[in-house]
Amino acid sequence: MSEETAARPAAATDEGAGQDASGPADAITVEVIRQSLIGVVQEMQNSLFCTGYSTIIRESKDASCAIADLAGRVVAQYTVLPLHLGAFPETIENILRAYPVDEMRDGDAFLVNHPYYGGSPHATDMAVVAPVVVDGEVFGFSGSIAHKSDIGGLVPGTNSSQAREIYHEGLMVPPVRYHRGFAPSPEVETLLRANSRTPHLVLGDLRGQVGATHLAADRVRALCAKYGKDTLHTASARLLDLTEQRIRAAVAEWPDGRYTGTRLLHSEGMADGRPVAIRVAVTIEGDRIAFDFTGSDDQMTGPYNIRPPLVRAVCSYALKCLVDPEMPSNSGFFQAITASFRPGSLLDPLPPAPVNTYMPVAVATAEALFDAFGKALAAGRIAESSSGTNGTFSYRLPGASSPKVQYELPAGAMGARWNKDGVSASKVHVANGSLTPIEVLETEFPVRVERFELVTDSGGPGRHRGGLGYLREYRVLAPARFTTRNGRELTPPAGKDGGLAGRPSVLTVNPGTDREAAITVESGSVTLAPGDVVRVCQAGGGGYGDPRTRPVEQVVADVREGYVSPESARTHYGVVLVRTPAGAWEADPRQTADLRAPAAG
Repeated sequence: MSEETAARPAAATDEGAGQDASGPADAITVEVIRQSLIGVVQEMQNSLFCTGYSTIIRESKDASCAIADLAGRVVAQYTVLPLHLGAFPETIENILRAYPVDEMRDGDAFLVNHPYYGGSPHATDMAVVAPVVVDGEVFGFSGSIAHKSDIGGLVPGTNSSQAREIYHEGLMVPPVRYHRGFAPSPEVETLLRANSRTPHLVLGDLRGQVGATHLAADRVRALCAKYGKDTLHTASARLLDLTEQRIRAAVAEWPDGRYTGTRLLHSEGMADGRPVAIRVAVTIEGDRIAFDFTGSDDQMTGPYNIRPPLVRAVCSYALKCLVDPEMPSNSGFFQAITASFRPGSLLDPLPPAPVNTYMPVAVATAEALFDAFGKALAAGRIAESSSGTNGTFSYRLPGASSPKVQYELPAGAMGARWNKDGVSASKVHVANGSLTPIEVLETEFPVRVERFELVTDSGGPGRHRGGLGYLREYRVLAPARFTTRNGRELTPPAGKDGGLAGRPSVLTVNPGTDREAAITVESGSVTLAPGDVVRVCQAGGGGYGDPRTRPVEQVVADVREGYVSPESARTHYGVVLVRTPAGAWEADPRQTADLRAPAAG
């Protein structure tokens, strides 16, 4: 058994104790510095998103930034991607193994994307970290992690469902010095350019990341000049302690006990479609909380694995949801928890296990946690969600030396909660980012989006309805290739406490024609001719509670909005809809009462 605990950050704290920590830091100063650091990170992210070359950065915002102390602990992260709270410390720790602090200089920037020799969730997430040098000494670090359009690998866009080892997942970069004296390494950029189908976008986005890290270094130096670096150091450590104290105070109010949770991963391409289980035991004892994932199934031969630093970030996300969603995101969460894993499991894979499809596993891990927490706390009760089905288009244009790669972050749908409907067409749990606007897609790629709409009846019926999935229909205007990592779900997002499942995802090429065919993970990539259509239909979230106890007026409103069909209203909700003389839908009281009588009794 391996254990990921607060021991690592605590030991690292001693490493950073060589700095003067005697500066005063009263409560007001600590809060002012906290807000200032968050403002710096927001400025970093604005810089990164505004300078991004790819739609992944500019539109999808698949990136996040952070400021860390000398030990690599995150002191400020304006959350875009919650998993990066766990990725940054691991990344910095591995950079420090390769490059001691006394070898770092102002103007340096380090690059790493290796999931095992760095901290990146998968290889297309490239981290750039710069030292913050104050008075000639490294004071801390600024960094960003951002998705890249392509870094080689089996398919355009890099991430392939057919990956069976990490070496199938594109160029792996261990910690390397990318910039020295504010100038890029020609050798590093040559290697990156030679291994990407979209080198212009990759290098452009990386230079934006470097700029954001140096911007943050300047801002932190200015804060040191204003408050004194001793005060800034003391306040930063205090911020982590305050987060830990808030978590412990909340946990102390929760009922002691051992609560277990499970979430099944059950989709094509994953262990031949057999269910794969994530299992967690959450132990609460006083103000202490421990997460035990050792009962989870073995690592997958395919890319459905995730590493422990990211799982610890999922634990932090769950706690933040339950304690206070407005809490600052920093490494104080890790000081408050203990998490244990089993080497060789899908939550602690051994190299060279592939990891490129980590996000569905991360979302499922969050749902296993809420399954456990829901047995102790009402706030943890939620039906299963859909994390979204991924797909990448690549186009080969006449005269072009490399393809155009259209990578989009998919959205799914939130499952219904114990007291609220689910959220439609939304990123869920630890997933985040934005859908790429149609206007941008049609401007930058040879494609026309012919449909973009919510899918009626896709949300699981329940007293509280699951969120609806959405449908996008793409007509390609040039020879293309479409690749998916997810395929269809053999078991759709489940309902809870009598709620029904959401409708599963479906991928189809040329729907409604004699050439209609399903797109599956097993098919790998689909070759498309100009005029072919790909329909991506995302799954809906599960419902919560008996559908026949949903208030009639809410069912009527759902039908009027197109969220629920009259047929589903009758079959699942026991509400009979009729048309008024003006053409509006309304419930038939008598027939509805007759249908609902068994539920009422």
